Amino acid sequence: MANPIQEIVEKQVLTVAKAMEDKLDEEIASLEKLDEDDLEVLREKRLQQMKKMAEKKKRWMSHGHGEYSEIHSEKDFFSVVKASQRVVCHFYRENWPCKVMDKHLSILAKEHIETRFVKIQAEKSPFLAERLKIVVLPTLALIKNTKVDDYVVGFNELGGKDDFSTEDLEERLGRAQVIHYEGESSLKPKSTTQTRRSVRQSAVSDSDSE
Repeated sequence: MANPIQEIVEKQVLTVAKAMEDKLDEEIASLEKLDEDDLEVLREKRLQQMKKMAEKKKRWMSHGHGEYSEIHSEKDFFSVVKASQRVVCHFYRENWPCKVMDKHLSILAKEHIETRFVKIQAEKSPFLAERLKIVVLPTLALIKNTKVDDYVVGFNELGGKDDFSTEDLEERLGRAQVIHYEGESSLKPKSTTQTRRSVRQSAVSDSDSE
C-alpha cells in the first residue's frame, strides 16, 4: 500500500524541480534572444561596474584600508571615523587577550578592505573610553557612518575562550554589517584543525622574536 504522505512529498519535490527547470529555460531563452547590441550594452555595464569598484578600492586604500594600524591619539580617532564609512576599532591594553584579538584583526583587515581596522590604547584615551563606556578589554567598537553601532566585548560572543577562530570573529562582524559578509567566510578553506587553531602559539612566537 502506497504511503500517502510520501506521495505528497514526491509531488511537491517534482513541482519545485519543474518550476526551477522552467525558470532556467526562461533565462537561457532570454540569453539566446540577445543580439550583438544587447551583449555590448551588458559588457559596457559590467565594465563600468568594475571601474567604479576599482575607484572605490583605490579610495579605501588611500584611507588606510587593507591593513591593521594603530591610532596614537584621540584626535586621530575622529579623523579615521569621519574618513571611512565602516570602522572596527579595537580598544586594547598590553595583555594576552588583546594580542589574540590583534592576530585575528590583522587577518581580517587584509580580507575586508571595505572596512577600516584600527586599534587604540584605552588607558591613553580616557575621554573616548569614558564616552564609549569601554570597561572590558579587549572591546571592539563597530562604527558605521561615524556612529558606534555595536560592540564586541571580550570573548563572550566568541565562545568565551581565546581559541576562537578568525572565521568566528568574521561572522560576528558580518552580523553587525560592519563588513561585507554573505554567510561564507572570505578566508581560504582550511582543515578543521587549521581553521580553529589557537592563535596562542603564533602570538607567543611573535613576541619572542620582538
